[in-house]
Amino acid sequence: MDTAATDGRRKRSETSRQRIVEAMIALVGEGHMSPGAEQVATRAGVGLRTVFRHFADMDSLYASMALRLEREYEDWLDPFEGPDWRAKLAEMIERRLSTYEKLMPYKRAADGHRHSLPTIQRNYGQRLAMMRERLVAIMPPAIAGDPILLETMDLLLSFETWQRLRLDQHLPPAQARAVIESAVTRLTKTVSP
Repeated sequence: MDTAATDGRRKRSETSRQRIVEAMIALVGEGHMSPGAEQVATRAGVGLRTVFRHFADMDSLYASMALRLEREYEDWLDPFEGPDWRAKLAEMIERRLSTYEKLMPYKRAADGHRHSLPTIQRNYGQRLAMMRERLVAIMPPAIAGDPILLETMDLLLSFETWQRLRLDQHLPPAQARAVIESAVTRLTKTVSP
């Protein structure tokens, strides 16, 4: 068998797969929460059969989209540069809220499939655990050791809080950010440095 021909087919196949995932990302980013396979195929410039040759069903395409978007969370793992816990908390808030805003349509679309896709559910659980670990790591003992304060802080810095402020309460990003920052400031104002 001709190795060059096989390598060429493999490369075209991988290119098609990437185009399909990128098409899905583009459609969801434009507000199509559940784009159909035909929409994805058209946007990717491939046939419908090609979509299902690469993905067994739309759920597996959602899972691939979610895995591809995981890269957007990588900067969350960078060390914080602030000199104290308050400065590190400010950095954390900035990172989280910026990412939530950027990924909101994709997160909402993936959440609609989370119950039926073990990959998305597992990644969601791992992300929540990582976010909580990072929060606990920068908190002073007065917060980390107080279950009520810690749970409240975890809730305030969650995607669900951001989503509610942005979508359900119709706040623009700057105002939603101000609400969260104000709540965090009020919650932590009596905590010693």
